[in-house]
Amino acid sequence: MNPNAIINMIMRLFLRRGMNAGINYMANRGRNPKDMTPEERQNAKAGRENARRAQQAMRVTRRMGKF
Repeated sequence: MNPNAIINMIMRLFLRRGMNAGINYMANRGRNPKDMTPEERQNAKAGRENARRAQQAMRVTRRMGKF
């Protein structure tokens, strides 16, 4: 494996982790679920479902980019 491929692989790994962390942060609106009211927790749960769909869309577009 050449050095450029290794660097690209590591960069993709960090980028993917960063994207997932950002999506999860936005789903919870930057708050800890323990600090939320029950209504806010319910809304955050819906946000996590939307985040899950966003992550799936991100995976699909990544696969499409390989072709």
